[in-house]
Amino acid sequence: MVKKIPGTNYPLSIVFIVVNEFCERFSYYGMKTVLMLYFVSYLRWNKNLSTAVYHGFSSLCYFAPILGAIIADSWIGKFKTIIYLSIVYVIGHLFKSVGAIPTVGDGTTHVALSVLGLILIAFGTGGIKPCVAAFGGDQFDEEHVVERSRFFSIFYMAINAGSLISTVITPMLRGDVTCFGGDCYALAFGVPAALMVVALVVFIAGSGMYRKGPPEGNVLLDVCKCIGFAISNRWKRSKDEPQREHWLDWAEEKFSSRLITEIKMVLKVLVLFIPLPMFWALFDQQGSRWTLQATRMNMAFGDHFNLKPDQMQMINPLLILLMVPMFDFLIYPLVGFFKINVTPLRKMATGMIFAALAFGVAMLVEVDVMKTMVEPAPPGECLLQVFNLAENNVSLKIPGHSDLFKLPIGYLQDPTGYVRLPLGEAVKELTMEVTLNGLDGGGTSECTRTFTAQEAHTLILYRGATGVSCELVKDHTEKSGSGDPLLRFINTHSEAVTLTVREEEKIPVPANYAQSPYKTVTRNRYPRVECCTESKRCSPLDLGLLDFGATYTVLLLEKSGKIEAHRMEDVKASDVHIAWQVPMYVLITAGEVMFSITGLEFSYSQAPASMKSVLQAGYLLTIAFGNIIVLIVAEGAGLEQWVEFLLFAVLSLVVCLIFAVMAHFYTYVDPDDIVFKGRQDKPSSGKEEEDATPVKNQMEDDDLNKIEGTNEV
Repeated sequence: MVKKIPGTNYPLSIVFIVVNEFCERFSYYGMKTVLMLYFVSYLRWNKNLSTAVYHGFSSLCYFAPILGAIIADSWIGKFKTIIYLSIVYVIGHLFKSVGAIPTVGDGTTHVALSVLGLILIAFGTGGIKPCVAAFGGDQFDEEHVVERSRFFSIFYMAINAGSLISTVITPMLRGDVTCFGGDCYALAFGVPAALMVVALVVFIAGSGMYRKGPPEGNVLLDVCKCIGFAISNRWKRSKDEPQREHWLDWAEEKFSSRLITEIKMVLKVLVLFIPLPMFWALFDQQGSRWTLQATRMNMAFGDHFNLKPDQMQMINPLLILLMVPMFDFLIYPLVGFFKINVTPLRKMATGMIFAALAFGVAMLVEVDVMKTMVEPAPPGECLLQVFNLAENNVSLKIPGHSDLFKLPIGYLQDPTGYVRLPLGEAVKELTMEVTLNGLDGGGTSECTRTFTAQEAHTLILYRGATGVSCELVKDHTEKSGSGDPLLRFINTHSEAVTLTVREEEKIPVPANYAQSPYKTVTRNRYPRVECCTESKRCSPLDLGLLDFGATYTVLLLEKSGKIEAHRMEDVKASDVHIAWQVPMYVLITAGEVMFSITGLEFSYSQAPASMKSVLQAGYLLTIAFGNIIVLIVAEGAGLEQWVEFLLFAVLSLVVCLIFAVMAHFYTYVDPDDIVFKGRQDKPSSGKEEEDATPVKNQMEDDDLNKIEGTNEV
C-alpha cells in the first residue's frame, strides 16, 4: 500500500521526487551558468571554440533523452534508469570539478577531464529527463487526477527554484571566492556536484515507498522499425508493382494499418517542426554569446554592488515565473476579447519574431560595446603606444612609419588608443631614433627592438647613461573573460618591489623596468595599495577606480625618495551598462512563453494517443539541432559578433516566414477523431503482427513536457 502524506491523497514518495528534482536542476543550471566563462578564462579557449563546445554540450543533453527513454521503457524501467544515470551524472560532475583544480595535472589534463565530465553530465541529465516527472505521476492512483495535476505544478516550481537560485549563487562562488590565486571554478562546480549527490541520495532514500512499474515497451522503436521496413520493402519490390498511395503503405505486410496511419499523422507534424531549430539557435545563446557580451559591459549598480556577467541568466527563469500567468490570464484573454483568432501555430510564429527582435537589440548593444575595445592589428602590422619617461621632450622616428612622434614629458603617444605600425612580416627588428629636444649635439640615440605582428606593444623611453634608452613590453588588449579589470605593474625603480593589492595576494615586481604578470582584480576603488622595496621602504599608492573591462598599466616611479604610481588605461573601461541587456531577455523570454509552451501543447494535441511520446521526442530534438546551428556558425562563419547577431535575427525572420507559410496550409486535427479512426482501422494483410505498441499514461507525458518546456526547453 502506498504511504500517503497525513490528511491528504498525496503519496509520501513525491516529497523525495520533488527534492531530487530541485537538487538536480540546481546542479545542472549551476554548472552550466559558469561554464562559458570557465572555457574562456580558465581553459583559455577562444570565444568561438568556447561557444561551439558549449552548444555541442547543450545539443548532446537533448539527444540523450531518446536514449534514456529507450532504456527505461524497453529494459529496466524508470526507477533503475534514474538511479544508474544519476550515478553517471555524479561521476561527470566529479570529473568536471577535479578538472577545475589548477594543481591537478597540466592544461591537457584539465581539458580532458572537463570534456569527459561534460559528456557524462549530458548523458546523465538528458537520460533522466523523460523519466523523473513521469515517475512522479506513476505514484498517484488513477482517481486522484486533481492531486496529480497539483503535483506537477509543485514539480514545476522545484525546477524554477533550482534554476533561479543556482544562477545567482554559482557565479558568486566563482567570482567572490578566491582559490588557487584566481576565480574559484573548482568550488563553483563542486557545489553543484554536491547537490547532485544529495539528489541521488534523496531519491534512493525514498526507494521503499515508490510504486515501480515494469518496462512498458518503447513506441519509438516500433515507429523506427515500421519506417525502416517500409523503406526496405519498397526498395526490394519490383518497379512493375502497383504504386501505393503513401510510401509508408509498403509496411502493410508486417505492421497494422492503425500503426501506419498514426505514423503518417505524426510525420505531418514532424515536417512542420523542420523550421523550429532556428528559434532554439537564438534562445540558447543566452548562456554563451550573451554572457560573453555581458563580460564587456559595465555591471556596477552604485558603488557597493557589482553584478556578475553570468548572473544575468537568472533573468530568464525569473521572467518565466512572471510571464506565464501574465500571458495566460491577461494577454491571451485580451487578444481574444478583440476577436483575434490566435492559433497555436500563430503563437509560435510570433514567438520566433520576438526572438529575432531580441537579437536585433543584441546587435545594437554590441555595436556600442565594441567602441571600448581595441581593434586588433591585421597581419603584417602591430599595435604600439609610446610613453616618455625621459627628463626632456623627445622625438621618435620609426622606420616604415611616416609620422614623427613628438612626445612631451610623461605623455602617452596617442591618448585615444594605439597606432598601427607596419612590419611587413611576422617578426621584425626595428632600429628607432630617439632625439632629446633642446639639446645641442649628442641628443639622438638609437633603440633596437623586436616587434611581433598582430600583437600590441608599449615602448617606454627613459634617460640612460648615454642618452635615451628604451624598453619594449608586450600588452594585453582583450578584455578579461570575467569582465573584471586587468592590472599590471612596470617597475622603473632600481630595487625590486612587492605590492599588496589584495590582502591575500603579494605581487613581486623585479627592478629596472621589469613588469608583473597581468592580474585580474575586482572592480573597486584602490586608494591605498602598499608598495614596499627590498630596503623596506613602503609607500601607499592611490590607483583610483579600476573599472569593468579596462586594462591598466601602472608605472612605478621614484620621486623625492618615494615611489609614485602613474596609471595608464591601455584598454578603455566598459561604459555600456548591463541594464541594456534586460530588453533582450524580456523579448527572448516572451518569445519562449509563446513558442516553447505552445509548441509542446500543440505537439501533444496533434498526436494519436499512442504516438504522443514520439512527437514530444521529435520536438525535443529540435532543441538539439538548434544548438548544432550555433556550433556551425560559431566555428565556421568567423563573423564579427554584431554581424553574427544580425545574421541570426535575419535568419529567424526568414525561417519564421517559411514556418508561417507551412502553418497556413496545415489542417488541425481533432484528437478524438484520431483515436476513433485509429480504433476502426483494420489490418490490410493477414501477415501483420498484432500492434503491441503500448499506450502510456498520456496525462503524465503531457504534464512532464509542459514542465520541461516552461523552464528548460
